[in-house]
Amino acid sequence: MSALSTLPFLKPVHLRSPRSSPGGQRRHTLPASEFRCLSPEDAVSVFEIEREAFISVSGDCPLHLDEIRHFLNLCPELSLGWFEEGRLVAFIIGSLWDQERLSQAALTVHKPQGSAVHIHVLAVHRTVRQQGKGSILMWRYLQYLRCLPFARRALLMCEHFLVPFYQKCGFEALGPCEVTVGDLAFVEMQHPVQGHAFMRRNSGC
Repeated sequence: MSALSTLPFLKPVHLRSPRSSPGGQRRHTLPASEFRCLSPEDAVSVFEIEREAFISVSGDCPLHLDEIRHFLNLCPELSLGWFEEGRLVAFIIGSLWDQERLSQAALTVHKPQGSAVHIHVLAVHRTVRQQGKGSILMWRYLQYLRCLPFARRALLMCEHFLVPFYQKCGFEALGPCEVTVGDLAFVEMQHPVQGHAFMRRNSGC
């Protein structure tokens, strides 16, 4: 059984009924809204959204195309994409980390034995921003992490102006992050993830 079939918040959301052909037969249509883990084949679409979202603000991307492919090959189960009628509109990419706080190595390394999910990037396509999609996707991602038996907490680093957004998503600030990228400084934030046992008791995962 696939993970998708057991997680109701990752199943396709059909916002309208499939259309019928004149002969009465239903035509196959893409789900209006679908959440699923990403694959290496999605890397170019991911990078196009990320590049537009970040370069104009900070001058660089959290992940370059080869790094996106790297993580989507190593740990695709720690990613989540939001697709509308087959088109990627928002995504999150994460990997595992095995230390209390993030270090420079966390930018490129996946630690399979780790219990902290390092969220590298959350980005939304420019045509659908200011619609709350980033908050909705983060909520679904955190719900998904709670069904992973090894996940205990989520970590991320962000610039100061993004701290209020992530606080609204339930993250708490841990203080300055030791990771730097060029002249940029970051705040490190975390969110507890109760894990598989909690979800079994409370939501049937």
